Amino acid sequence: MERRELLTALAAAAVLSLAGCAIDRYPIEPNARSSPSPTDSPSALPTPSPTSSPTASPTATPTPTPPTSSPTPSTTPTTPPVEPPALVKVPLPGGKIYSLPGKGNLLAWTVDDGTNSAVVAAYARFARDSGTRLTFFVNGQNPSWTDNAPALRPMVESGQIQLGNHTFSHPNLLKLSDAGIVSELQKNDRFIRNLYGVSSAPFYRPPYGYTNARTEAVAASIGYRAPVMWYGSLSDSGLITPQQVVDFATTWFLPQHIVIGHANFAPVTTVYPQLLEIIRERNLRTVTLNDVFRV
Repeated sequence: MERRELLTALAAAAVLSLAGCAIDRYPIEPNARSSPSPTDSPSALPTPSPTSSPTASPTATPTPTPPTSSPTPSTTPTTPPVEPPALVKVPLPGGKIYSLPGKGNLLAWTVDDGTNSAVVAAYARFARDSGTRLTFFVNGQNPSWTDNAPALRPMVESGQIQLGNHTFSHPNLLKLSDAGIVSELQKNDRFIRNLYGVSSAPFYRPPYGYTNARTEAVAASIGYRAPVMWYGSLSDSGLITPQQVVDFATTWFLPQHIVIGHANFAPVTTVYPQLLEIIRERNLRTVTLNDVFRV
């Protein structure tokens, strides 16, 4: 290759590399449902000072064909990872929470929705077998949380799994009246209390990440003072490939990050060993929000 052609090729490669790293640190949660995305623009999200930067960019792959059968999870190790030491809890910061406070090696792996009961069941088995600590943001309208209550309840009672409020039916809060916001959060909290015996307050995740000063004030008026956002996503509210799930985890499983996943589609259930290996290689320790924040 001549010198001019070589320089041209190198320049093109550099451009592509930079483009691959240009991932929004605070992605708006994709709509996992068939209805159109809300037309309201979400409120502007502030930019915190991250403690570390992503190390890799996900690899784009073609959209796969949806699976026709229930998920078959990969075998996960049965030896629980070392759990976090006793932590000095910090007060809630006030306002939206994007990441865990301070410096450390903690990871908050959060899981939303639960539209697929088999996927919720697989997450429950994974948590039981691996000891991973998870925070689920529940929509009570999804039968998965009732179907899997017997498997989840012991881990909820022990504190290994935390349940947060994702509203009962996953509406865009910006489009609801104040009374509608209260109804959605309270109905979902009653569902969680009746089935699991715990309160979801003060943590809630606004569906789609859509929130503003009004919705936050209304939620706070009934005890939901902590809208939980995220600092990285597995991007699996819709169907992606197992390798894409691993690639997104490689990018976002980093110290003090809150990472959002979804219990909606099977691919994540096939790569639990790879996700656990990322956590172990980076010496991360999974925590729930209750482990970190004093409420």
